[in-house]
Amino acid sequence: MLAVVTTAAGRGRRPTPTPQASFLDRIDARVLVVLGAGCISVSAILMKLSEASAPTASFYRCVLALPLLLPLVLAERRRWGVRAWRRQGVELVAGVLLGVDMVLWGLAIGRLGAGIATVVVNIQVVIVPLLALLVYRERVPRRFVLIVPVMLGGVALAAGALGGETATTGSAWWGAVFGVAAGAAYAGYLFLLRGRTAGGPRHQAQPVLAATVGAALASAALGPFAGGLDLTPGWQAVGWLAALAVSGQVCGWLLISAGLPRLQSNVGSTLLLLQPVLAVLFAIGLVGERPTAWQLLGCVVVIAGVWVTSARPRRPTDPVAAADADPAVGGTRDRATYT
Repeated sequence: MLAVVTTAAGRGRRPTPTPQASFLDRIDARVLVVLGAGCISVSAILMKLSEASAPTASFYRCVLALPLLLPLVLAERRRWGVRAWRRQGVELVAGVLLGVDMVLWGLAIGRLGAGIATVVVNIQVVIVPLLALLVYRERVPRRFVLIVPVMLGGVALAAGALGGETATTGSAWWGAVFGVAAGAAYAGYLFLLRGRTAGGPRHQAQPVLAATVGAALASAALGPFAGGLDLTPGWQAVGWLAALAVSGQVCGWLLISAGLPRLQSNVGSTLLLLQPVLAVLFAIGLVGERPTAWQLLGCVVVIAGVWVTSARPRRPTDPVAAADADPAVGGTRDRATYT
């Protein structure tokens, strides 16, 4: 049951529900992001099984996710009200960036191979903290700066840069351009998604719905220029893309949307580097792929880097400092609001 706040200045106005924590808000933000990364990590496998083009897969994963997100959005609106139109506009723009990322990443894979393309796209781990530093003056820990090159090397190994897939079509130069552009778009999406926390209710489904609509629009717009948008890919392909919508678009982004805004930018970006590592592990179990020793070493390097970056430091003995500091989960929580 919602508590209602009434003030002298607000008499005669419609009562405003007091924000209350949802179920996901009670779970450690790092756990949510890791679970979300796990859901998204099966995306490449499901896209491969669908045999659909990058724009087709991106478009269908979004469109098929809408009927699942809509009931959740209606439930949130009944509980917490409609989200501010300004924020919905920002989330729509974020979704457009996500759609651009998904389409361009598919193009980069065809020109660079999955291994190198995955490494290039993960420049988000550098861009997002830099944006947070420039816009919100959020401090970037020194250990993060030191560990990023090591983790990117681990991602390169895990993705098969040594002894893995190589580019088979097109120009490698254009592949690099597409990969960097995809990584920048992905970073913009994560930054805008993360920048939605405030003292109000924690909407989770509404931002994902707005972003999903934006991604669908971007995929449809880019389709004719990026391999074609097939509106009738066949029932078998639609089945795999429906599974992609549930795992990658609904479950994955709902979990990340709930956890990412409560984390420092460097911690959230680092945890998302688990995605290619988990993709390797899922490929072993689901489609019987056999990773090389280099890929397994890369997985270990990334996991170690994630642990070093996201581990909580020892709490200070000063109770005032202890109350103010929690770098892994939001840092200066009351100092930075992202509205």
